[in-house]
Amino acid sequence: MAEVIIIEVDCDPALYPKVNAILGLDPNTGAGDWPKGLLTHIGGGGNGTVVVVEVWESRADQESWMASTLGPALGKAGVAQPKRMEWLTLLGNINP
Repeated sequence: MAEVIIIEVDCDPALYPKVNAILGLDPNTGAGDWPKGLLTHIGGGGNGTVVVVEVWESRADQESWMASTLGPALGKAGVAQPKRMEWLTLLGNINP
């Protein structure tokens, strides 16, 4: 069953597009080589905080992506460690 992760980071929201540029991803158009197992990605920010909500096929897929690709990109962009990373069971997901 798919799972949801909520990641909250204290940082300037201007770092969100910087990280995506490092990754070669465009969350506005969907362009780029998105990671295996990622089903949904939503990013939002304001007042010195960025929150990302994602739906993954498995925790293992997200953990692999974090270790191999996202973690290094966050470091390169100067993003602090997340203050919150919480997994939830997906109860529903629709994009009408």
